Amino acid sequence: MRTLRYLVIFFLFVAAPSALLAGVGAGDLPETSKWYFHADFTEMRSSEAGKHLYDWLQKEVFDDIREDVGVDLDKEADFLTAFATEAEGLVVMIDGKISQETKDKLLAMGAATGTLDQFESGGRTYYYAQGDGDDVDLDIEVDSFDNGAFFSFAIRNKLLVTSTRESMQALLADNGKLRGGKSEKGALFVLSAERDLVQAGARAGDLGKSANWDSNILRNTEQAALLVADKGGKIAIEARLVTTEKAMADSLASIIRGLISLQIFNADMDPKVAQFLQSTTVDVADNTLKISVALDPEVVVAAIEN
Repeated sequence: MRTLRYLVIFFLFVAAPSALLAGVGAGDLPETSKWYFHADFTEMRSSEAGKHLYDWLQKEVFDDIREDVGVDLDKEADFLTAFATEAEGLVVMIDGKISQETKDKLLAMGAATGTLDQFESGGRTYYYAQGDGDDVDLDIEVDSFDNGAFFSFAIRNKLLVTSTRESMQALLADNGKLRGGKSEKGALFVLSAERDLVQAGARAGDLGKSANWDSNILRNTEQAALLVADKGGKIAIEARLVTTEKAMADSLASIIRGLISLQIFNADMDPKVAQFLQSTTVDVADNTLKISVALDPEVVVAAIEN
């Protein structure tokens, strides 16, 4: 039975229109956040470069969910924000005018997992869904909904999903607002641009533990951040690594530049890959390594598909 898996996938990808959130900043996330992810589907649909990514997403993700779950995310998906902390677990924030039909389907899917309980907090209703444990295989060992999910439609134009009761009750009490830190000190490094498409970041230590990697690079990397944005009709991709010391950032930069130099004149190389390498810049500022490239949308989509 795959019902709970589809419910989780739906929670991670459904969203609806909102003019209030154009992106996330460090002040929007708890200082103890281990990772964050933000996707702006509205921007993808409306921007010259982003629409190519959105078309790919629609074919590769939305169509499958519509076929398996019966929910058309193309009509109800505009953006999502997700993050996780040690204490609060996984939190998914979704804004929009979610249809009653979609709410009904979510409740039915929750009931089909094996357990669907209804609760109230401050006069607002929320639900808890949990499967029997045999139908969940998300290949995610950390911060997943393996132990069930709390969800609520009680805040107008919002769908809230959490992995802990405490997070759900706090969100309902705060009218579904993100509870960011009072200062950016110690917060995750957040990259932002004028036309964000995707933002993501993580503490490298947590990545190492979850992936079981014994990597000297990971041990000397504190944070990693990724930004995908529309820049003049091209897809601008920027990745940054914050290392424990400048020497590590310099070493990584040298390795990457060397790999680019070795491959860039390879006659057998795919022209699209060659274009990617030729356009890539590598810079170091203090202990931060920055890798950036701006490409035609078709090149990016072709690389993803291959």
